Amino acid sequence: MQNHSTAPATLELETTETSSEIAPTRQPWHAEVSGLLSHAAELCVQHGLDLEEFMKGAWCAYLESRPGMREHLEELQLREQLDELRRLGRLGKA
Repeated sequence: MQNHSTAPATLELETTETSSEIAPTRQPWHAEVSGLLSHAAELCVQHGLDLEEFMKGAWCAYLESRPGMREHLEELQLREQLDELRRLGRLGKA
């Protein structure tokens, strides 16, 4: 996703006056995500954070929002490493 605009990305949320009639008008979720990522990227650039750190932060935030995902990916990686060791003959098969 690229956003070439130099203006900070903003999300607009319109509501009616009465609390019983609150009806937010929202952008589609992908447009909202794009705007939030663009704004986060702009903040990182303004504060001198490099791309690698930005990507690590985004990845960690994504994993934290999906309970169990980090553990699942770690398990997959471990299984792949064990399979590779077995393929190389460095680990016996059970």
